[in-house]
Amino acid sequence: MTMGLGRRLWVAVLLAIAMGGLRAGHHPLAAQVVPPAMNVVVLIIDDIRWDSIGAAGNPVVRTPRIDQLAAGGVRFEQARVTTSICMVSRATMLTGQYMSRHGITAFGTPLTPEAFAATYPGVLRRAGYWTGHVGKYDVGRPRVDDYDVVRAYHGAHWMTDADGARVHVTERNTRDALDFLRTRPAGRPFVLTVGFFAPHAEDNAKDQYLPQDWSRALYDGVTIPPPRHGDAAYQQALPPFLSADANEGRVRYHWRFDTPDRYQAFMTRYYRLISEVDRAIGRVVDELKAQGVYDRTLIVVVGDNGYFHGDRGLADKWYPYEASIRVPLIVHDPRLDASRRGRVEQALALNIDVAPSVLAATGHPVPASMQGRDLAALYLGDNPVAWRDEFFYEHPTITRRERIPSSQAVVRRDWKYVEWPEWDHRQLFDLRRDPEELRNLVDDPAHATDRTRLAAALARWRDDVRR
Repeated sequence: MTMGLGRRLWVAVLLAIAMGGLRAGHHPLAAQVVPPAMNVVVLIIDDIRWDSIGAAGNPVVRTPRIDQLAAGGVRFEQARVTTSICMVSRATMLTGQYMSRHGITAFGTPLTPEAFAATYPGVLRRAGYWTGHVGKYDVGRPRVDDYDVVRAYHGAHWMTDADGARVHVTERNTRDALDFLRTRPAGRPFVLTVGFFAPHAEDNAKDQYLPQDWSRALYDGVTIPPPRHGDAAYQQALPPFLSADANEGRVRYHWRFDTPDRYQAFMTRYYRLISEVDRAIGRVVDELKAQGVYDRTLIVVVGDNGYFHGDRGLADKWYPYEASIRVPLIVHDPRLDASRRGRVEQALALNIDVAPSVLAATGHPVPASMQGRDLAALYLGDNPVAWRDEFFYEHPTITRRERIPSSQAVVRRDWKYVEWPEWDHRQLFDLRRDPEELRNLVDDPAHATDRTRLAAALARWRDDVRR
C-alpha cells in the first residue's frame, strides 16, 4: 500500500516545518499555519485490573505517576477488554479489531504483513512517523521491517543485559524506552509502544512475582486487604468446570493465594511490581518533558487484561467476570482543555478503541477494518455523543476445555449473558441488582424474556464481528 502524491507532499511539508526546513516563500504551503504533529506513547501494563492503581481508589498500591497522568488527563472508569488474555488483547490494541476479525487466538501467531499495515504503528510509519516497540510484544515475533526500532522480550523478571549485568525487566523496558526517545531523529514525529511485562507473574518461578529491591520500602508494614470476592460463596457460584482442580485458574490460585500468608506475600510482591512500572512511566514522562514534547504527545496507559487476586478462588484472568475484563485506561491528551483535566469518564471504553483513538489524534484516517471508536469524542466535544451500551466478549480455548475453556458474552451496563459452548453452560446476570455476579438467572422463568433477548444479541454479535 502506498501513499498518494498529495499525502506524501503533506507529510514532507509537516516534517520540513517541524525541522525548520521550510520558510515563507520557499513553498506554496509555507504560509499556512501548521500545528506540530502529535507524538504518541502507548504504555501497556500486563495483568493489571482497574482497581490496582491509586487513582481508582486503591488505598494500598503506590502509583503516584500514573495518578498524576489521571489527574491531568481522562481516566476511563468503565474500561474493558474484549478478550482477557495477553496475546489476543495486544493484537486487538494494535489492530482495533475483535479477536474474531484479527484471528490471533494462539501464542506465537503473528499478524500478516497486510494486517500489520492497518495497525496504528503501520499506518503512522507509512505517514513518516519514527516508530518503536520495546518490551513485551506477544503477537508472534515482531518483524524487523514493521518498526524503525524494535526490542522485544518478556517471560522473566530478571535477565542479563548486553554487558552481562543482571537487570530487571522493568528497568530494561525503561532504558530501552528512554534510548528510543533520546536517539530518535530530531523533529520527526514518533510513536512508541512500551509493553511492560510486569506485574505478570513469572510462572515458572517459586515466588512468582520477583520485584526489585528498592520497592520493598514502599510496602514495609503494609497489610493487603483480603480478596473482595474471597468468600466461599463466590467460588460456589462458579460453573462447576471453573471450580474444578483441573481449571488453570484454580491451579494458579493454589500457587499464589490459597493461604493468608501466601496471599500477603504474593500480593505485596505483585503491588511492588506495579509500583516499579509506575516509576518507569514517570521516567518516560520526565524525558518527554525534558525534551519539550510532553505538550504535544498523546499518552495512553492501559492494561492488557484484568486479574483475579484470589477472587472466587481463582488466579489470573481469561473468564468474563469483572475482575478479569475490567482494566485501567488513562489518556493524557494535549488537546484537552485545562478545565477538563482530571475527568473520570463513565462510558464503556474498550481496548479496540486504542488504535482508532491514536490515529484520529494524529490526524490520520482510521482504516475501515478497525472496529473501535475514537475515545476523544467523549471528552473533547461540548455535546454528549451517542456511545455503545454493550459489547461482545470472546475467548478461545487454551490447550483444552478443562484447563481454559472458550467463552462468549454480551456485556451491557445492566446485564451480562455468557455462553460456555464446550460445556453447554449459560449464565445470566442482572448487574443492576447483582453487580457481584453471584446469582445466575438463566433458568429463572421470570427472566426468560431477558435470556431470549440477550441470546439473540450474542448470536448477532458472533456474526457481526467477523465481517
